[in-house]
Amino acid sequence: MTSAAPPRLAGSPATLVIDGRVDADRALLVPRGELVHGCADILAEVLAALPAGIGRVDLDMGDVAFMDTAGLQFLDLLGGFSHRQAVPVTATNWHGQPLRILELAGLDTTDPLRATAHRPDPERKPEPEQEQEPEPEPEPEAEPPAAPSSPAPPAEQLHVLQEEVDQLRRAIASRPVIDQARGVLMALHACTSDEAWHILREASQLSNTKLRTVAAAVTAGAESDGPPPPPEVRAALRAALARFRR
Repeated sequence: MTSAAPPRLAGSPATLVIDGRVDADRALLVPRGELVHGCADILAEVLAALPAGIGRVDLDMGDVAFMDTAGLQFLDLLGGFSHRQAVPVTATNWHGQPLRILELAGLDTTDPLRATAHRPDPERKPEPEQEQEPEPEPEPEAEPPAAPSSPAPPAEQLHVLQEEVDQLRRAIASRPVIDQARGVLMALHACTSDEAWHILREASQLSNTKLRTVAAAVTAGAESDGPPPPPEVRAALRAALARFRR
């Protein structure tokens, strides 16, 4: 049992694939890729394809490399399935950036479905209770106790999460050019990878220029017909290299 997203468009997030197998009455699902827009639809197809009478669903999230706020919809869908089918559902083995998103959302990082996986079916009627003598009503309090400070509303939490995700995406996108610039400095100045990193960072601070911009200028300048770095970046690089050679 495997489900995959539609073909990937250029520049779009990686395809999400959910592999799965059923042993007796237990289903093991293994998502691979990114929990981004459309991931809940892919999960819904997989859950709909499970055989009737399934008694447990476990997800191994170890191969999920990236997650944005759409991942929370993914989890909501799992929780809803657990409630409707009255079966336990777990989602474990989180790591890396998705684990950070769970922390920001205030969810259990061991299993964010822990609080919902074993709830009974909300449509199941409760057992009739024996009649009891009504308890006397408590006397009204003169001053109601002050309510504890409530957490940020869901909309605000999602906004904070989205900002964090955007920052992580920018960091991931900038990593290749920074690594290239470190390689250029290592080749030209016989320095280590860590030393090249410090040179780039110091040049960024001295020129008041973003680190990615400095790295891109270094990489472009290393090409045979590439443009030289801007004057302020060249001056900052010279100063950073001079400190390195001391």
